[in-house]
Amino acid sequence: MLGLPERTEFNKRIPKQKFYENMDVSPALKRVFVEQIRIIYWRNKLAATTMNIAAGEEVTEIEVFEVRVQEPQFDEAVLRQIDKEIPYHILFLLTCDRKEQAWIGYKEAAASGSNAFKVSRYYHTDWVPEGSLNFSIDGLNMDAVYAGLVRQIAGDALQADAGESLQTSVERDEKRRQLEKRIAVLETKMRKEKQLNRRMEMNMELKRLRMECKRI
Repeated sequence: MLGLPERTEFNKRIPKQKFYENMDVSPALKRVFVEQIRIIYWRNKLAATTMNIAAGEEVTEIEVFEVRVQEPQFDEAVLRQIDKEIPYHILFLLTCDRKEQAWIGYKEAAASGSNAFKVSRYYHTDWVPEGSLNFSIDGLNMDAVYAGLVRQIAGDALQADAGESLQTSVERDEKRRQLEKRIAVLETKMRKEKQLNRRMEMNMELKRLRMECKRI
């Protein structure tokens, strides 16, 4: 699966109820688990012990979870809830109707210093025929392996010059996304604006934002 080494295979089924029973989960999120998720498998465990590489400073293990969903469209909150409950980094493989899609969150230790993590955003591949996804495992430690997997799954969104850290790439991508949202809002406003002078002002601001977005 995903081209990962055999020695990393774990293949253990995890009851989906584990992620919402006896927890402070909203009724809506519980309904999502019940209606959208069929089965969850813990497929692989990537770690220093299973990969024969050095441990990382930030990443100790990467778990690979296969999540079989009812429909290709699903609520991202499901992944956040699972990520919240597992104190390790997770690569999700969604499967549905003989197709698959990989998801991974940029997951950092919470500022509190506890074992908690926060996921700033998720990256994912397109849906492809089942068995099509393969990822290279590159790097001398788990931090590098994780960074490599995030970049492969994110694709063009996190392409960067050699030497740029994953954190810097993610922050740059987030800044670009925020600019794109501002551009879309301003374009909508400009189409509705009747006054010529206001339209000209908006157009100048649009040019500035587009140039800024291009430089990122």
